[in-house]
Amino acid sequence: GGRRRAMAIARQVLCLSAFLALPHARSQPIRYSVAEEADSGSLLGNLAEDAGLTPAQLSARRARLVWEDGRQHFRLERGSGRLVVAGRLDREELCAHSATCMLPFELLLANPLQFFRVEVALQDINDHSPVFPEERITFKILETSEPGSRFPLLRARDLDIGSNSIQAYRIDTENEYFTVSYGSHSENDRNLELTLDKPLDREEKAEMVFSVIAVDGGSPPRSGTTEVHIIIVDVNDNAPVFTQKIYVGQILENSPEGSVLLSVVATDSDTGVNGYISYEFSQEVNPIDNLFTIDSVSGEIKLIKPLDFEAAKTHELVVRATDGGGLSAICKVLVEVVDVNDNAPELVVSSFSSPLPEDTVPGTVVALFTVRDRDSGANGKVSCGLDDQLFFSLRPAYKNYYELVTVSALDREERAEHILSVTAADAGSPPLTSTQTFTVAISDVNDNAPVFNQTSYTMYVRENNAPSLFVGAVSAADADVGLNAKVTYSLAPARAAERPSCSCISVNSESGHVFVLRPLDYEQLRQSQVTVSASDAGSPPLRANVTVRLVVLDENDNAPLVLYPAQDGSPASSELVPVAAQAGYLISKVVAVDADSGQNSWLSYHLLRATEPGLFTVGVQSGEVRLRRPLTDRDSGKHKLVVLVRDNGKPALSATAALSALLLKDFSDVRLPHSSPATEGEGGSLTTYLIVALVAVSLLFLSTTAALLARKVCKRKELKAAHVLYAADTLQSGPAQAAAAGTLPRAYCYELSLPTGSANSDFTFLKPILPSLPAQHCATGQASEEGQHFPGGPGTTEDVAPDNPESLSAGQFNSL
Repeated sequence: GGRRRAMAIARQVLCLSAFLALPHARSQPIRYSVAEEADSGSLLGNLAEDAGLTPAQLSARRARLVWEDGRQHFRLERGSGRLVVAGRLDREELCAHSATCMLPFELLLANPLQFFRVEVALQDINDHSPVFPEERITFKILETSEPGSRFPLLRARDLDIGSNSIQAYRIDTENEYFTVSYGSHSENDRNLELTLDKPLDREEKAEMVFSVIAVDGGSPPRSGTTEVHIIIVDVNDNAPVFTQKIYVGQILENSPEGSVLLSVVATDSDTGVNGYISYEFSQEVNPIDNLFTIDSVSGEIKLIKPLDFEAAKTHELVVRATDGGGLSAICKVLVEVVDVNDNAPELVVSSFSSPLPEDTVPGTVVALFTVRDRDSGANGKVSCGLDDQLFFSLRPAYKNYYELVTVSALDREERAEHILSVTAADAGSPPLTSTQTFTVAISDVNDNAPVFNQTSYTMYVRENNAPSLFVGAVSAADADVGLNAKVTYSLAPARAAERPSCSCISVNSESGHVFVLRPLDYEQLRQSQVTVSASDAGSPPLRANVTVRLVVLDENDNAPLVLYPAQDGSPASSELVPVAAQAGYLISKVVAVDADSGQNSWLSYHLLRATEPGLFTVGVQSGEVRLRRPLTDRDSGKHKLVVLVRDNGKPALSATAALSALLLKDFSDVRLPHSSPATEGEGGSLTTYLIVALVAVSLLFLSTTAALLARKVCKRKELKAAHVLYAADTLQSGPAQAAAAGTLPRAYCYELSLPTGSANSDFTFLKPILPSLPAQHCATGQASEEGQHFPGGPGTTEDVAPDNPESLSAGQFNSL
C-alpha cells in the first residue's frame, strides 16, 4: 500500500511538472510515469489539460498519438482528454536491463499543425524471480582442499532492476562444510562463490548435495534455487587460472561468419590429466542464440551468425576452463559490436494532404514526416533534400520532423499533378539513401472564363425561312474541369443605350446552336445583331460575350409594283399623241418598282399586247413607250396597250400596266374624259360639244378683233392663269416605300404655255413652280373658280411622271 501511494505521488509530481512546462510544449516534453503490468485503461493523466487544450479541440483538430517504434502503448480518449494504458506493459521486454525505461511519443494536432512531445517513464515492479543458469551444478573437489578455498558459481539473473533485483544468496540447509559468499568485488562485478569452511575427508563423506537460494529485494521477495552437487576426489590441487579475468574484443557488425573474435588462455600447474584444460561457454539466462562458438582445446572464439549493432551493441560471454581433475575457472568475454553504415534512413509519413486546391496560399503544409536511421554516430546523422523546389520546399519542424510546404502559387491548368521525391541520406561512407515519393494532385477552382473560338460570328439565312431553322453555332471552351468547365449559352440582354435586338433568334443553352424562330422578311429586316453569353457552372460563375450578326438574304418574293400609270381599278389613262408625231416620239413612261434587292429588283419592260403592235415600242430598261413609226391616216384614233414589267429573279415575277393612246390632229380635238364608264359611252355627244365650242371660239375671235392687241399684251399673264398643267409626283425616296405608298417620290407643279389654235402638239416643261410642295394637288384660284378637275376625282391631280420631262404628248392632258 505504501509503495502504490508513493507511485501515485510521483505521478502527480510528474503531471504537475508537465503542466508547468506547458508554455514550452514544443521544446519541453510532457512527462508521466506508470508502473509496468498496469491494467489496460489505467489513467496516466489528463493530456489535454496538460497540453493546454480542451477535449473539444482534440476532436476538432483530429488529435492522435504518433509512436517512433510504431507500437501503441497508450490510448488518448478524445472525449475527456485522458491518457490511459492501451495494453500490457512489460518493462523487461521494452527496456531490458536499462536503469530507466522511457516510452516517448508525440501528440499530433491538425488545423493548424501542432505537436507535443510526451514521455512516459515505465516503473519496475517485482514481477520476476531470480533464475540460475543451471538447475544443477556439480563440483569435483579434492579432498586435500584447504579451508577457505573458493569455488565459483554462476550468478542467478533477475530481470527486475534496483531493489527488485537479487540482494542475497544463501544455502537452504545448515551445511558445516560450505558457505556462500557474494560481492567480494566491485558492485558491477560481484562474484558468487562457495567457500570451504572445513577440511574434507573423502573417506568420511564422498559427496554431498545442497541448494543455493538467490533472494531479491522485492515486497514480497522472490527467490530462485539451484542444486549443488559436491563430489570429493582425490588430489588435484591446482585449478586452471585464466590470464585475464575479463577479455574485451571488438568486431564489425558486418563481419562474415567464421571471423575470429579472440582467444582465451588458462593455465594449470598440475601435470598429466590434471593439467589438461578444456574450454566451454557457460550460458546464462537469455542465451545469445549461439552467435559465437569456442574451440574446446585452443580457446579460440569465432562468429557463427551475423551480428546486428542495432539489435545489440554488446555481448557478454562466460567461458569456463576445466582441467582433467575437475577443477575449473571462469572468465568473462565482453564483445563490442562496431557499427557500420548498413541501415538506410527511414521516412515515416505522419500527415499528407492531397489534392490541394490550386488557390492554396504559399506556406501551406502539405505533408509532415519524420526521418530516422538505426545506425549510430555519423552513420545515423540524416539530411533531407527535395528534387523540385520550384513549387514546394522542405522545412525542419521539430527534432527529426520535416514539413513539406508550398512556396509559390499553383496552377492546375499548367500542371495538374506534382510528383515530389524527398531523399534522405545519412553521413556514412559510403552514404545510404532512401526516397519517399509524394504525389500531390491539384484540384480545380473556377479561375478561367469561357473563351469563344471566334471574336465574332456572322450567320446567313434566306428570307421566308422555315420556323426554328438552324443557322449556325457558337462554341466556347473553358480551361477548367468539371462543373467549372461546363459551358452554357444564353442571349445577353441588350443594354439600355442599344436598340433592342430581334426576338426571332434563339441559342441552345447546351450546344450553342443558333436558331431563327420565325420566318423573316428581307424587306422588313436586313440584318440583326445579338450578344451571346457563355457562362460556366463555377461558383461564382465566369462568363464571356460574343457578337452574333444574322444577315438576311433576299428571295424573289415581291412582284414588280407599277406606280405609273396607276393600276387602282380606274379606267386606263389616255395619252394624247399628235398625228404629226414622228418615230421615237415619247408617248408615256411606265414607272414600276420592286421591293426586292439585287438582281431580284432589276426590272425589264416588254410590250405584251397592243391594238397595233407594230406602231409602238417599249424601252426594255427605261419603260418608255414610244412610236415605232410615223402615224398614217389608216391608223386608228385610239389604241390600247398592255406593258409587261418583269423582274430578274428566279423564277421571275411580273406585273402588267394598261394604258391607252389618243391620236389628235390638233389640240382642239382634246376631249375631257370622265371618270365613269357612262361618260366614256357618251363620246358622240362630247364631239358635238367640242364642235360647238370651236364655233363659239371662232365667233368670239371675230368679235374681239379689236381687243386682240390688248389681249396679246397681257397674254403671258392670262396664260399663266388659264392654262396651267398640274402633275403630282409622289414617288417616295426608296423603292420599298414607294411600293407601300403607290406614289412617286415628290410633288411638282409644272407651268404649260400654249398659244390658242396652235397646231403643234409638243409642249415644254418649265421649272417647277412649287418644287417643295407635299404630295397633294396644286390648284390656282382660276382653276377653282372655273371648276376645272382631273379624272382622278374633283379637286385632285392625275399622276404624270415621265423620267424625261423635255417633251410630253398632248394626250397626257386630262384637262385644259
